This record gives sequence, structure tokens and C-alpha cells, in this order.
Amino acid sequence: MNLFRPEGNYRMIAFIIVLLIIGLIAGAVARLLVPGRDPIGILGTILLGVAGSFVGGFLSTLIEYHTLSVNSFHATGIIWSIVGAIVLLVILRLTRLEPGRSRRRRRI
Repeated sequence: MNLFRPEGNYRMIAFIIVLLIIGLIAGAVARLLVPGRDPIGILGTILLGVAGSFVGGFLSTLIEYHTLSVNSFHATGIIWSIVGAIVLLVILRLTRLEPGRSRRRRRI
């Protein structure tokens, strides 16, 4: 087994690019569906979507197969990625870990 095969490197790079694109799409749709202001920027949107993809994958496997193991790639992956990103965005808002959400009171 050769670890330095060019085909394997291209596949890994292609996987990372697809993961980032899906993350951007899922994060953007989640931010559009959940009302409110989200000052997290494009990098935060991508990270929200990528993390939401993992959460959504585990949720879909838990609902479909009643287990926490990852079985395979699903055609409904983008839908579950959006669901996972929405769940993470709501958790961020509830725990107030989202940057820019704290408000200072004005003193009179």
C-alpha cells in the first residue's frame, strides 16, 4: 500500500472541497431559516455547516437505524446537514456562545 499515491491525494483534496461547499450551503440555509441576527461571517457559516453535517449525520443514523454508528453516505445528506446546522445554531443562541450577542445596558 503506497501512502503517497497521487490519486489518493486528489481524492482527499476533492473531499475537503466538497465538504466546505456543503458546509457553506448548509450553514447559509440554516442561518436563513432561523430568524435573528448572526454576526458569524462566512468562515463561521462554513464551520456551522460542517459541524451541522456531522450532527445531522448522527441524527439521521439515530432515527433511521436506532444506533450511533455511521453506516454510509445518504442521498438526504444535505437535508440532514441543514437540520444539524439549525440545531447547532439554536444551541449557540441558547447558550449565548455566539459572538456579538451580548448587549450592554446603558447607564442613565
